[in-house]
Parts: sequence; structure tokens; C-alpha cells
Amino acid sequence: MKKIVFLSLLLSVLVVEELLAQSPVLGVDSTLVIEEGIASYYGRFFHNRRTANGEVFDMEGMTAAHKNLPFGTMVRVTNLKNGKEIIVKVNDRLPQNSKRSIDLAKGAARKIGMIQMGLAPVAISVLKPAAMARLMDYYEDDAPGDLRLRMYYKPIAVDKDTTVIFAWPFDPLAF
Repeated sequence: MKKIVFLSLLLSVLVVEELLAQSPVLGVDSTLVIEEGIASYYGRFFHNRRTANGEVFDMEGMTAAHKNLPFGTMVRVTNLKNGKEIIVKVNDRLPQNSKRSIDLAKGAARKIGMIQMGLAPVAISVLKPAAMARLMDYYEDDAPGDLRLRMYYKPIAVDKDTTVIFAWPFDPLAF
């Protein structure tokens, strides 16, 4: 009897741990996600210095460094641990050999709740399908391997009440 109670208690603890480990994020639009990876942040050491595109870095700003995205690209960064998201502008570069996907300004990192850990799993997405098209045009056929650039088109909705069933022989000129 004690073994059954112990096993059922252990099983319930494992189920609860599994539920807590799952990502609470439900609202990330996967059609606009261009990359998933690890985010870090940078701050005081680089504050008021020039970024790679020539702007002055503000550690409390909503900016980021990325390996490949064009300067000025606006992206949504979603913390996959807590679901918080921010919109940042890419104005700096990460080294090509960096294991991080994006490096956020400290102010941006604070808004998505990653200051304590220093690192966070994130999804990086463009804001609109038009931005995806611009990135595809920018990279043409030479997109970096870590970026997922693809277009999705709106599905065609068909009203069930107006659906016409065609019989053979079908005459397309009759319509």
C-alpha cells in the first residue's frame, strides 16, 4: 500500500513538473518567426559609444545587435520562458562566431524579464509579412542559414452556402 501511494505521489509530481516546464507562450505567430535562439544583453560598458551603424548606444533603449539582419530592421523578441515581448531596432552587430542569436540593450532585456538570468530563449519575428518580403529581397538567394525566410499567403476562404459543384462536362465559358 505504501508503495502505491509513493508511486502515485511521484507520478503527480512528475506531471506537474512537465506542465511547468512547457512554454507558456501561445501567441507567437510562427509564420513571422525568422529565428529562435538565445538572447543576451549588454549595457554599461558600451553606453554612449558608437554602434556598428554609427548611432550612439543607449543602454536603456529598445535596440539590439544581430549577426545578419540589416540595420534598421524592427523585430519582435519574445521571451519563451515567460511570454513577454518587445519590439527592438537592429543597430549593432554580433560577432559571426557568437553562439547568441541576439544581444539586447539592457532596457529591452529588463522589459522581457531576463536581467536576473542574463540569458533567455527567444523567438525573433518580423512585425508584418511585408517585412518578411523585404528581407527576402535583401538577401535574394543568399540568406544566412540561421534565418528562416519564407512567405505565407492568406488562405482562400470559401463560403459553404455558395459552393458550386461542377458536373462533367464542365464548360468554363458558362460562368
